[in-house]
Amino acid sequence: MSLRLGCDVGGTFTDFLLHDTDTGEITTLKVPTTPAAPEEGVMEGLATLSQQKPGLMSDLTALIHGTTLVINAILERKGAETALIATEGFPDILETRREIRYDIYDIRQEFPAPLVPRRRRREVTERILADGSVETPLDEQQVLSVLRDLIDDGVTSVAVCLIHAYANPAHEQAIARLVREHNLPLDVSLSSDVLPEIQEFERTATTAINAYVRPKVNVYLGRMEEGLARDGYARPLFLMQSGGGVIAAPAARAAPVRLAESGPVGGALAARTLAETAGYRDAVAFDMGGTTAKTCLIADGEMPVTRAYEVDRVHRFKKGSGTPIAVPTVDLIEIGAGGGSFASVDAFGLIRIGPESAAADPGPACYGRGGMRATVTDANVLLGYLNPADFLAGAMQLDVKAAEEAIARDVGTPMGLTPLEAAAAIIEVVNENMAQAARMYVTERGGDLEKAAMVAFGGGGPLHAHQVARKLGVREILIPEAAGVFSALGFLAAAPAYEVARSRPMRLEDVTPELLNETFAPLAAEADAIVSQAAPGAAIIHKRIAEMRYVGQGHQLRVPLDALDRASIAKAFAETYSAAYGYSYDDLEPEIVTLRLSAVADQPTAPVTGDTAVTDGGETTREAWDPTTGQMATHRVLPFSAVSDVITGPALLSQPGAMVLIGKGARAERKAGGWLALTLEDNT
Repeated sequence: MSLRLGCDVGGTFTDFLLHDTDTGEITTLKVPTTPAAPEEGVMEGLATLSQQKPGLMSDLTALIHGTTLVINAILERKGAETALIATEGFPDILETRREIRYDIYDIRQEFPAPLVPRRRRREVTERILADGSVETPLDEQQVLSVLRDLIDDGVTSVAVCLIHAYANPAHEQAIARLVREHNLPLDVSLSSDVLPEIQEFERTATTAINAYVRPKVNVYLGRMEEGLARDGYARPLFLMQSGGGVIAAPAARAAPVRLAESGPVGGALAARTLAETAGYRDAVAFDMGGTTAKTCLIADGEMPVTRAYEVDRVHRFKKGSGTPIAVPTVDLIEIGAGGGSFASVDAFGLIRIGPESAAADPGPACYGRGGMRATVTDANVLLGYLNPADFLAGAMQLDVKAAEEAIARDVGTPMGLTPLEAAAAIIEVVNENMAQAARMYVTERGGDLEKAAMVAFGGGGPLHAHQVARKLGVREILIPEAAGVFSALGFLAAAPAYEVARSRPMRLEDVTPELLNETFAPLAAEADAIVSQAAPGAAIIHKRIAEMRYVGQGHQLRVPLDALDRASIAKAFAETYSAAYGYSYDDLEPEIVTLRLSAVADQPTAPVTGDTAVTDGGETTREAWDPTTGQMATHRVLPFSAVSDVITGPALLSQPGAMVLIGKGARAERKAGGWLALTLEDNT
């Protein structure tokens, strides 16, 4: 038996998907996340699966894990006591940033507080020039004094980011050597390891994040591996990266900054595959969970990987108002609009949803675990969309009365609405919030919603997709089997991969194939070593990329390099530039700033489609809210797996961990791959 398990730790639930590659059988499970110690929720879920599948842990051939630990540590400021060591004269890069105003009309604009406070930023005497030559040697005695002083101040982790270390890492490596030789109790992150690239602010911020979260990730993964070994799992633990590839735990420990968006990325990868199977090259992945909702635009079948990703934004839609994570990351938008998001009335008498969430502890009021504030899930229960007796496949009984009381207290009474009216208003507002965020995100990236399909998944995605799609003008929604744990399935559909880079500025006129190969060779060796940890013996495919711009510009574009001669590179750059801006220049000289190499293991991965096997399931009816009439209406209710023909709305289809809403006038058909194609015939 060949068993592979995907595990996605979210803010509210931890999702599991077990795939038997021999038979194609899929087993799913959702358990509440344990925020204080996420590994405990993982182990509890594994214990439950082991009861269903005796001998599971010893039979598993792979366990691939995605986690919100990194992003939560950043947002909640729960990382290590971290210091920054910088070149003399450059301690304040985290605050001077790029000296660019993200809103030229806001004279009081704010930025997120630096992860490293000013009192823990230290300077050392040294200087390396842009060509890698040493102008001022490193004062090692001064470094030792600085390190010991930081230890006395309670620091446990240090980010080392020296000027031009991407060109010559010798001084940063010397600081790491001093820590080892003197057995100092410090975890050290070097910018020349984490991000050996031009742009001081991005390099410093990314290295500081890595240092801030690495001790916590080390402890977390250590406990996970100990628990897995104790329960009989003898193989490596794998993790999903923000950029879409799978790596082994040792590589994740070294660069945990690459795990910031590891959970949502799995769903986006699976959504791309499902959309392509359904005949769509353009798709919008819509993932609504318990804490947040995520949207990712897939254009022409390509995942939108960027190194200009930001976290902890002060303003949700204003680029530059957050902290950059300049490692490869799938570009998506995430807003505080999940099932557990709080609903309230603001000072203007308007309904406000999120960004605060009840998460897993205490959870929405209807969970009966001490939560008192109204949430989106409470509204869905009151409107009849969720069956109180069959939530999470019967694993949890929902308290309708508690939901009604919370909604009446927090929204209904302040606005003069009945609890039912207040619940309907909550759902309308959260749907509009998600549609507005998705519309702006897609527009900024040049997407065309009219030719794109929406792939809806997550615990709340299939329930809210109909109304969100109508607001966006999307005509077709694809809903997969196991939609509630689709991100975990995406982990199994991802190949081991790793991307490395080096900044090596050169004008195109100076480029030769020999010069490029000289840089790509060590990059390939570095990336192959990481990929081989996750896929021993597998063939590895390389993709070469250049970040290019015209001489004098300040931003680069990713240009795929299929050939290394000057003419081919110039043509590829002109095409990429024209695609981004609508034109290119004949009289400006291109230059290469950074060279990147992506290594991907060539090995089979799990499919994201199943079959149309129809199971027996009794059809019933339930009263649920119809937004087109503004009142309760009779909905057909049947299991997703029991669908064998075309269904017209209004109807509700139940999956383990998710509920699908087919609105009035919509038409749904189960396809050969097992997914549901929902067409919005009434979309105007």
